Amino acid sequence: QVQLEESGGGSVQAGGSLTLSCEASAYGGTEYTDYCMGWVREAPGKKREGVAAAAKDGTTSYLDAVKGRFTVSRDNAKNTMILQMNSLESEDTATYYCAAVSSWGPCEYFYEWHYWGKGTSVTISS
Repeated sequence: QVQLEESGGGSVQAGGSLTLSCEASAYGGTEYTDYCMGWVREAPGKKREGVAAAAKDGTTSYLDAVKGRFTVSRDNAKNTMILQMNSLESEDTATYYCAAVSSWGPCEYFYEWHYWGKGTSVTISS
């Protein structure tokens, strides 16, 4: 099992950048590297969608809409994950959740996530 906590949301103008952070606390005999880590967002009136994911070996996966603009990375020594968001668009406005699922292998942004943080709000103004 793992507890997740996000930070770093806020409001910026279109074209700007934001960095989201996630800190994970694994317990119950598990370790951070037992989990595929990801970011999921929920925009007002829309379904949640996976945005990016990072496997324990550093392999990453992205939603097409954010490829080339967002970069996900994880630090297995610090139990953290970062989502660097550049060239932000109004369509990126959403609550962003850090998420995790047990996986020692592949890690894709569209996975069904089992653990969630409380979310952090990102607002992009045009």
